[in-house]
Amino acid sequence: MAKRKHAQQEKPVARAKTSRKTALKSGQSRPRTNSKQERVIGLLSQPGGTTIAAVMKATGWQQHSVRGFFAGVVRRKLGLPLESEKQKGDRVYHIVAAKPSKAKAQSGRAGRLA
Repeated sequence: MAKRKHAQQEKPVARAKTSRKTALKSGQSRPRTNSKQERVIGLLSQPGGTTIAAVMKATGWQQHSVRGFFAGVVRRKLGLPLESEKQKGDRVYHIVAAKPSKAKAQSGRAGRLA
């Protein structure tokens, strides 16, 4: 004897939530203005650059958070060329207008593929 399969009831389909990333890709939303990230990028883009202390004052972040932002967001996520130099005892950070050379970018890739 074969068992009968019960007819499955159809469940109502829930509307999919749009994630922030999806919304940004489709162009439905616009980037935030006057965000802390925007302020820090503005400070770094100034001709004289900026210090960690100035970023701390502008954002209210602690020193380790500013350094983490520089490494994680500015360099990795946004891919901006960030350089630092010591001027009069203070380290000054600034975004360089020129993009990094192809040789440097390809050497990083080669290490990952091997």
